[in-house]
Amino acid sequence: MLHKNDKSRLSLVDKAYVEIRRRILEDNWQPGYQALEEAIARELDMSRTPVREALIRLEREGLVEIMPRRGMRVVAISSTDMCDIYEVVTVLESEAAARLARLRPDKKFLAPLNASVEAMDKALEKDNLKAWAKADEAFHANLLKLCGNARLAQMGMSVQDRIKRARLATLNERPVPYRSNDDHRALIEAIMEGDVEAARRIHTQHKQNAMQMITTILKQREDDDLDE
Repeated sequence: MLHKNDKSRLSLVDKAYVEIRRRILEDNWQPGYQALEEAIARELDMSRTPVREALIRLEREGLVEIMPRRGMRVVAISSTDMCDIYEVVTVLESEAAARLARLRPDKKFLAPLNASVEAMDKALEKDNLKAWAKADEAFHANLLKLCGNARLAQMGMSVQDRIKRARLATLNERPVPYRSNDDHRALIEAIMEGDVEAARRIHTQHKQNAMQMITTILKQREDDDLDE
């Protein structure tokens, strides 16, 4: 049984973990960013102990590297790691798309997907790539949630944070993503028509294109670092 002080400490660890993780995943702390525990603690307005424990958790997740007497460093996004993640999520999301097409849902049921695409279109009209990325993230999350398989959705959502990080980190180096919006519209149409194979094919190709684009950028960065 936890004592009151233990619960308070755990709460602070969770708070530190969530905040540090958010800054990394939203690319506020970019790969290579370094900071001492003391500096992070001051920024979060808490003691060093919960910060240290939060960093240990984040190191296990592969987001940071703890350096003795030098604090922590945000780990670079690996092109190999992202390739592996995309291979997994492509299978999961494409199956979700196929399951949705079998249901042949109406427009009302697919409202969250249509709303995401509309938000993506508006974001590109305003040249707001971060807003586009947020709407794109919502589209993929809703695709998983609506498919009717809770376990599949849970597995797919478990890697979305890593994909979000890679998406934001490469956002300004990729072509304006008009094609992505078109892919999503085509997918919704296939789902509404009940075309299972088309839904699977459209989304598989979409994810493979995204993987190729993102991993190419990341690999080029890795090669550039080796040349320095």
